[in-house]
Amino acid sequence: MSKLPADCWNEIFEYLEDNIHTLYSCILVNRLWCEVSVRILWRNDWNYTTSIFSTLIACLPNESKEILSKNEITILTPTLKPPTFNYASFCKVLSVNRIYYNIERLLKNQQNILLQNLKNYTLIVVQEVLQMFMKEISSLRSLTFTSVPYITFSLYPGAKDCLKNLSELRCCSNISTELFYQLSQTCYNIQSLIIEFKRIISNGIADLISVQRNLKQFDMILYDDYSMANIIFSLMSKVPKTLIKLGIYSSVYCTPSLSFIANFSNLQELELSFDLEEFFVDFEKLQYVIFSQLQVLKIWDAFPSDGLLIKFLENNGKNLKEIYIGEIEDCNDNSLNLAISKFCPMLRKLSTGIKNNELESLKIIFNSCKYLESIKIWCGGEFLSEKQALEMVVKYSQNINELILYHIFTVRFNLLPEELESFFVNWTNRVPQKSLSLFCPMLRKLSTGIKNNELETLKIIFNSCKYLESIKIWCGGKFLSEKQALDMTVKYSQNINELILYHKFTIQFNLLPEELESFFVTWTNRVPQKSLSLVIITYDEKDSLVKNDENIEIINKYIKLGVIKKFKATDFEEEEYNI
Repeated sequence: MSKLPADCWNEIFEYLEDNIHTLYSCILVNRLWCEVSVRILWRNDWNYTTSIFSTLIACLPNESKEILSKNEITILTPTLKPPTFNYASFCKVLSVNRIYYNIERLLKNQQNILLQNLKNYTLIVVQEVLQMFMKEISSLRSLTFTSVPYITFSLYPGAKDCLKNLSELRCCSNISTELFYQLSQTCYNIQSLIIEFKRIISNGIADLISVQRNLKQFDMILYDDYSMANIIFSLMSKVPKTLIKLGIYSSVYCTPSLSFIANFSNLQELELSFDLEEFFVDFEKLQYVIFSQLQVLKIWDAFPSDGLLIKFLENNGKNLKEIYIGEIEDCNDNSLNLAISKFCPMLRKLSTGIKNNELESLKIIFNSCKYLESIKIWCGGEFLSEKQALEMVVKYSQNINELILYHIFTVRFNLLPEELESFFVNWTNRVPQKSLSLFCPMLRKLSTGIKNNELETLKIIFNSCKYLESIKIWCGGKFLSEKQALDMTVKYSQNINELILYHKFTIQFNLLPEELESFFVTWTNRVPQKSLSLVIITYDEKDSLVKNDENIEIINKYIKLGVIKKFKATDFEEEEYNI
């Protein structure tokens, strides 16, 4: 093993990218393991702890350190010796937002700074750190800046080389025109562009979009009022017609006419997320448009009328491999399910609601969609029971290897053990035999939303699903608070080793450090002891437990103790956690 070449070790260690605790342990083994581990740890700034930011300060050139000194900014570093590696050069994924918030946290922890001075001090340090990144990174892959629009890092020495191969960019519409202009002079090969549209829309956005030669994905997240609609509609004319993935997300009435989607005839993926049907402005103009390469259609929450969707599927369903339509009450009409079975024969993945008096529709889907491998079936309320879903799958499906029972309404645990046993016996006797990923009731993995007045339901899930290892709990709004989710998990779960807190809405009650400490103390004392992977999913870390400096210190403490085997704060774009 010790004689393996460095390239082999690099490939092996890539599998540990998300296992931060193990990577830290590997650093201590030998020089080679240390070099490989450090490169992976420093690749993505999601992995940067407070101590790592202290190390970053130690890496600053003397000129930057003098600027900090002149401004009476003192930050303690791990050592006075020169850094072992050029850590900044390893970074490939950079978020200006996270840099800003972590530097701010570091300053608050180490200095007695008046609140009115904190913003200015933070900005000074962030500018010096970003200058170092721009100079040392040979080729940045991914860049995010949405909350700090006034830092013109594109003008720093080395920025042109650093950004020239940028392939992923997430930004806000209100950053300076100058910054957009500089990016348009440097970045020509962005493949994924995500723009959060606020009330102010910079004139430079059009320039940046226009120069892209290889744009494959464009997502726009709309936050403000209707007055933006015409501007956004105009901007879409600048997007290359070769686009293959388009996403539009809005919870306010500022959606532009969707007729522009017709311009992108090469679309392979289309994702729309609106709160109300009224937001689907001019969707009727799309029902006759042919997207010959469309493979994935996802329409979250509200959806256009069934008639419009059916006509759209009639024209575009033949090559679809994945469909998700709606996630609200009364959103699935039987005619829509029949249209899916008729017009979408190549489906591999489907999420649908079948009412308990429409079993024949599910049979027709299985008979018509012979390549279907994964199905997410809504259960509860007026939709199928678990027993009905299992019986239909084992009798009529042909290529299913993943079954997800999605309890969109109150879960009723009425499946008897002998019924479950019968399902598995029948599944085992199927020809050809296929192993099955079944997510309920012998759950290993679950994503669920429990309202804050329905804690007993989560307790029942933990008591009934004794093999449950990973749970993704929606937080915020009418759903559980972080404290409720942690309390229920530590009290009633039996085999959980991964907890994902999914901030679907704004958190009303912030988790206090003593509450987080109490959770980990209790978790440590559980029998048998298990290390925990903790994942926080949120668009903005200010709306979660990670915004609190003391919480981060507590998490770091339990990482070092081995109680937390993996910690990650991420956003909604990561497919791994998009259950």
